[in-house]
Amino acid sequence: MLVEWLEPLAAEREAQGLTRRLRTRPSDEQLVDLAGNDYLGLARHPQVVEAAAVAVREWGAGATASRLVTGTTSLHAELETALASYTGHAAGLAFSSGYLANLGVVTALGGPDTLLVSDAHVHASLVDACRLARSRVQIVPHNDVEAVGKALANRNEPRALVLVESVYSVLGDAAPLAALAAVALEHGAVLLVDEAHGVGVTGQGRGGVAAAGLAGLDHVVVTATLSKALASQGGVVLGPAILREHLVNRARPFIFDTGLNPAACAAALAALQILNAEPTRPDSIHVTARRLAAECGVTPSAGAVVSVPMAGPREAVRAAELCLANGVRVGSFRPPSVPDGISRLRLTARAGLSANELDHACQTITAAIQEVS
Repeated sequence: MLVEWLEPLAAEREAQGLTRRLRTRPSDEQLVDLAGNDYLGLARHPQVVEAAAVAVREWGAGATASRLVTGTTSLHAELETALASYTGHAAGLAFSSGYLANLGVVTALGGPDTLLVSDAHVHASLVDACRLARSRVQIVPHNDVEAVGKALANRNEPRALVLVESVYSVLGDAAPLAALAAVALEHGAVLLVDEAHGVGVTGQGRGGVAAAGLAGLDHVVVTATLSKALASQGGVVLGPAILREHLVNRARPFIFDTGLNPAACAAALAALQILNAEPTRPDSIHVTARRLAAECGVTPSAGAVVSVPMAGPREAVRAAELCLANGVRVGSFRPPSVPDGISRLRLTARAGLSANELDHACQTITAAIQEVS
């Protein structure tokens, strides 16, 4: 039955050039990686790796239970305090992924009496959170502050939540956070900012919300992942202490999920310590991103993501394959993963690339684009 059901769908994907395939990589792969999200180049940093190893030896491989049973360790508490302090918020709550952090906070704050105003380009985790929240959802054009204001002004619900990203994950552009926070405050709404691509990258690493002077405001909530710039795994919700208490009691992805493993907590803590000790480390991300954008003839990124439009999905896949064959890994994003429907190469700049690696990457990428054009 499943074969008859799924084979036509697989054939349709293949005909459209939209089939996705897993690629297994070895631990010793020798490539210039411009596809992953290790923005600060810390995933193999000795301090980060050793912190994870020490945590495994001390605590074991897993958290053993949900956070409300036995899954909260001193590492979780230390990590939440450190993340809140670093980003300028009163409190934080760690989840086992950034995806679950978004699901948790939106569903815990949502409901029939809450309007969700969602930017058209938000991440899939926020889209899914809206679907699960039992709220009315109004999608507004990308980065359109006036549209957000109209949606808030015309609502019937007593409460509202505005969902945006600080730096968008596909196009790499920034949200007008100060204007959004102002319009949310004017209409008695909460602004939720996904900083997955902001923390560790923008605002000298502290994120776009901190850079805009919005950290710590009681109508601004931040979510972030630990799996990108912080080189670990997990997610966090940051905001007022009363929000943390609410999530502990109401966020189902927190209550019913096994806690983040101790090794991931320790690795993220070590990455934060490095970032505190090396506050200029994010600068090299932006230098690399500007170089990549200039070589590819596209608009510079607000963060680490450099988005290069391609003629179609097959051209995007072929260009990525040519790059890989020449020792450079880049992302290939196609519908439905792209918010504007345009297939593209997605390049992610990171700290720690040598001049030779960057030169080779630029030459390889531009040659691949020219070959498939």
